[in-house]
Amino acid sequence: MKTYIAGHRGMVGSAILRRMEAASGPDDRIATRTHAELDLTDQAAVRDFLQTEKPDQVILAAAKVGGIHANNSYPAEFIYENLMMEANVVHQSYAAGVRKLLFLGSSCIYPKLAPQPMPEDALLTGPLEPTNEPYAIAKITGIKLCESYNRQYGTDYRSVMPTNLYGPGDNFHPENSHVLPALMRRFHEAVESGTPEVTIWGTGTPRREFLHVDDMAEASLFVLDLDRETYDANTEPMLSHINVGTGTDVSILDLARMVAEVTGYTGRIETDPSKPDGTPRKLMDVSRLAAMGWEARISLREGVEETYRWFLDNVAALRA
Repeated sequence: MKTYIAGHRGMVGSAILRRMEAASGPDDRIATRTHAELDLTDQAAVRDFLQTEKPDQVILAAAKVGGIHANNSYPAEFIYENLMMEANVVHQSYAAGVRKLLFLGSSCIYPKLAPQPMPEDALLTGPLEPTNEPYAIAKITGIKLCESYNRQYGTDYRSVMPTNLYGPGDNFHPENSHVLPALMRRFHEAVESGTPEVTIWGTGTPRREFLHVDDMAEASLFVLDLDRETYDANTEPMLSHINVGTGTDVSILDLARMVAEVTGYTGRIETDPSKPDGTPRKLMDVSRLAAMGWEARISLREGVEETYRWFLDNVAALRA
């Protein structure tokens, strides 16, 4: 089996690569390319690469990602780059005869006021959260690309929708990162500088679900390796994506308190209601995946502690 992992240097892609390398047999091969070697927004380059490599399966983990600030600041880049990567990789995979493909999406595909926990059939039932609508639309398009090629060409292209991910390899940029790594860096630097108070965006009341990236890698390969009969029996042609999460959530303020404890910060934690909260709650309904036989195993506290140890080992490089 030859597998191409698109986005192998990202947080999720690198976790999938580690897991595949650990489990690979002598005849298994993994193809990877850096962004400098292959620009996935370049249609001709993607076509030439896939026609040359001829992988048996493709894992599309490449994406332009970021938190509320990044999504608000760069909406054109978020929709354009993600749409181009998805369209190029999915279509050129089909053209190259790729048998199986796994597309990694995001929980932001669901309406802002979706029922909680959010089931797969909540897709396209209401308006999206405005702060990340361009990114969400791109990810919805990725799902529909896979479904459309399956319907028209009989391909076996699958989609998994993770909740908020975190772990080793995360983006800890002070402005463009997601909430958990952003909090980790801020509290770590507050400890270093002796800052008596840390202010977090919003009211602190929104609730979020967090999944460790190693759990996501395991779930992704679990779904990819399912026989087609089992996968099709648990999905629908027009609703083929699968939620991946823990089934539990936490308020942003409680998350901040947990990160403060792990980093050793003992100062005050304040909220800033003038900043956007985003979606009030985002909890995934993971019953479909549980029925197939997979559940998350890494607790939030355990995962935060492990991620902070990784952060400490790599803090100099991250700051650079």
